[in-house]
Amino acid sequence: MRNPFVTKGYAGPEYFCDRKKETKDLVQLLTNDNNMALISPRRLGKTDLIHHTFNQPEIKSHYYTFLIDIYATSSLADFVLVFGKAILEELKPKGRKIWEGFVSTIKSFQQEISFDINGNPVWGIGLGNVANPSTTLDEIFRYLNAADKPCIVAIDEFQKITEYPDGKNVEATLRTHIQRCPNATFLFAGSKRHLMSEIFTSPTRPFYQSVITMGLAPISIEKYKEFALHLFKKNGKGIEASVIEEVYHRFNGVTQCLQRMMNVLYLFTENGKTCDMSLVDEAINYLLNMLSDNFETQLSQMPEKQRNVFRAIAQEGTAKNVLSAAFVQKHHLQSASSVSSALKALLDKDLVTLENGEYSVYDQFFALWMIRE
Repeated sequence: MRNPFVTKGYAGPEYFCDRKKETKDLVQLLTNDNNMALISPRRLGKTDLIHHTFNQPEIKSHYYTFLIDIYATSSLADFVLVFGKAILEELKPKGRKIWEGFVSTIKSFQQEISFDINGNPVWGIGLGNVANPSTTLDEIFRYLNAADKPCIVAIDEFQKITEYPDGKNVEATLRTHIQRCPNATFLFAGSKRHLMSEIFTSPTRPFYQSVITMGLAPISIEKYKEFALHLFKKNGKGIEASVIEEVYHRFNGVTQCLQRMMNVLYLFTENGKTCDMSLVDEAINYLLNMLSDNFETQLSQMPEKQRNVFRAIAQEGTAKNVLSAAFVQKHHLQSASSVSSALKALLDKDLVTLENGEYSVYDQFFALWMIRE
């Protein structure tokens, strides 16, 4: 029997917790031609929310939907590559007539698209192999505008474009293409609030006032409790409500952490039995032991100054005033300037996050492992 607490990807509405209002708002706004920005810290489930929104009948039946994750990209060429591949993969199951319309439009890539034994197209282009990204981007938008259905394009981790070598020109280029593409609506999702805000709220930036912005808060404890109780019961197991509340508070309602914990608690609970508080620490230790090698590797790859600041933040849980003499002295750090440079590197690597002036370790299991060690 499948573990109902899914920890990777969207598995359908049955395994998706709440977000009814957010889904309704996204559907209504996107289907009424509003470009949107969805901003929330990572691991709160915004990517799954996008999948869930695209799965709603009002969208699924009437639109082509494309989700492009640009987290691993570092240039416009990478962006174009990921964009084109995502479109082809989404169109492929819809039949030859549908995907041929895209392939015939992408003339600059046609020599790189091969076909498998079933006659389906295979994207054979690797990172760094896009010869003329501007031309290919033109072709992609030409396809979107000419498609036989309206399109909704979600670009995940959109703030990544600010790190491209020519980021501001990329913003301007994309904005121009989007303005000239009435057949497509865009959803820009991002996890770094300050960067996303700058893109969409700064009067000097091309995307200024071009979207409706929506935030994403943790799922409420009552909704998640209802969800977890239902899935345990439906699959012949029980769980005490106090266990769900304890896990929720320990992990600050972060969806991915809750799902990991519930997955293991479900695993540890025998059929016909009820999960109680005695299993919570056992589940945490189980996960920390499983993740230990990965954490060891990440820690060993950090320069000493970054490692010391990282450890200090983990010990604090949420760290304020990190450049103060008190913080530096308490954690035996070198100086405020060394803390500042280490923080910048840790933020760039997504090892720590900054929200409302407070720093915390991005991966809460990593933070727990650091404290345990």
